[in-house]
Amino acid sequence: MPSTVADVIVRTMSKFGVKRIYGIPGDSIDPLVDALRRNKEVQYIQVRHEEGAAFEASVEAELTGNLAACMGTSGPGSIHLLNGLYNAKMQGVPVIALTGQVESSLLGSDYFQEVNLVKLFDDVAVFNMMIANPENAGYIVWRAMREAIIKRGVSHVNLPVDVLRMNAEEYSAEFNFNIGYAPDLAKARDAIDKSKRPLVFIGGGTRRYGELVNAFAEKIGAPIVYALNGKGVISDYDNKVLGGIGLLGTKPSIEGLDKADLIIMLGSSFPYVTFIPENKDIIQVDVNPQNLGKRIDVKYPIVSDVGQFLTNITPMLKEKEDKFYLEMKGSKERWLEELSKLENANSEPIKPQRVAFELSRRFESGVVIVDTGNVTMWGSRNFKANGKQKFVFSSWLGSMGVGIPGSAAASSLGERSLALVGDGGFIMTSSELITAKKYNLPIKVVIFNNSKLGMIKFEQEVMGYPEWGVDLYNPDFSKFAESIGIHGYHVEKPSELEKTIEQFLGDEAPAVLDVVVDPNERPMPPKLNFTQAKNYVISIFKEKLEPVE
Repeated sequence: MPSTVADVIVRTMSKFGVKRIYGIPGDSIDPLVDALRRNKEVQYIQVRHEEGAAFEASVEAELTGNLAACMGTSGPGSIHLLNGLYNAKMQGVPVIALTGQVESSLLGSDYFQEVNLVKLFDDVAVFNMMIANPENAGYIVWRAMREAIIKRGVSHVNLPVDVLRMNAEEYSAEFNFNIGYAPDLAKARDAIDKSKRPLVFIGGGTRRYGELVNAFAEKIGAPIVYALNGKGVISDYDNKVLGGIGLLGTKPSIEGLDKADLIIMLGSSFPYVTFIPENKDIIQVDVNPQNLGKRIDVKYPIVSDVGQFLTNITPMLKEKEDKFYLEMKGSKERWLEELSKLENANSEPIKPQRVAFELSRRFESGVVIVDTGNVTMWGSRNFKANGKQKFVFSSWLGSMGVGIPGSAAASSLGERSLALVGDGGFIMTSSELITAKKYNLPIKVVIFNNSKLGMIKFEQEVMGYPEWGVDLYNPDFSKFAESIGIHGYHVEKPSELEKTIEQFLGDEAPAVLDVVVDPNERPMPPKLNFTQAKNYVISIFKEKLEPVE
């Protein structure tokens, strides 16, 4: 039996290592769905909203580093993919998006559900093409997947339904996944050796290289700060780790950056460059040359995979008395003492900081998906990473709703998963709880329920506006979960929190924990330059550090 274009697409996905595809069936992609039914190597995961499908593909690609896939039918089904695909684009992860289209003979006639999806997807995709002829279909899908992997982004292929049914042949070329670089490290090594106060700044490119990062920082005596995507690469309890930087940062990280004479940026193209002091010598290591010096002046740009760089760089060992991170020890200890006051508070309503901290004590390994909003602050600062958890944020797009589908994707990979979500973000993608139940994915979802769009509330206050339009009418989330067949837990009193968390995390089935938290707990103001951030932290925590004029 000859192969169709749909068959070729599925077999090509399998050759590129795609294990599953997330989506919803529809008439324009039914030939592709049937090819998936007949193929045993790529699993079809039925979601309940295409936004969830794209989020799940994005998070899977981020966790594995491999190509992931999603699909949508013609018109609205594929339009729904866009938000999750923008998350993949901005996280820099490889995703193939397959979208249905009306029959090719009807294109241009304003037919039912005819949308120019190639034009619509032009901004989100690194490769964007309609298959118009079955003779080059094999090449188009092969190239789309190749481009997604090489360029670390979204490839989009639009599929007219009649073309999907036509006969086609696979493109037979092999693809080499191992693309390496041989940078000149001599100048960077000399700069590190001469530095008295080097500081290591890590991002998402350091994932899977935690041991190498730790050994490197220890050797040169450098404290470690992290962008959001670097959370969890090294344990927050390690005495070298000063915490996050940026809008969700910590006081010792700001102080460490201020004192450093050399900043070594590994796998990060950090956006909030106003938090990086000016006139610092910077080494930036990134596998993508487009990221080097994109936002700040970099003295030593190095195109390299972080693992290759750390394996081949050979700086001198600094003696104990010369290790900069020891100088920062007192600052970190004072910061942790301040955080502990709220992390152990017994006040009612429950402090969100305490919820995050208690969860970190008990969820000792697995994937933590942190949604967007105030919960991002609590997840970044107060959920203490021990080096055994993996963290996923919508750190570049900042989209609410990533928590539940992201947790489902992690669980599909066989990972233990925990989602920290606000009540606003929960409702946006709560339909993916049904996906978790359908496939018996034992996800754990914790709702920080303050009955408000908390981050927007605070932004309004900072900008001088009255609080308005941010109150949320919420259902009983525990009963909402139970209506799906998922175990629901609810807690309002601090005295009940620890016991309920233990029961919740010990539940072998999918479960939702609804925690009523203090709606007036303030996050870091949303927009600050470096000087303002430093002064703000000083004013809040009243540390004896001279303000910057």
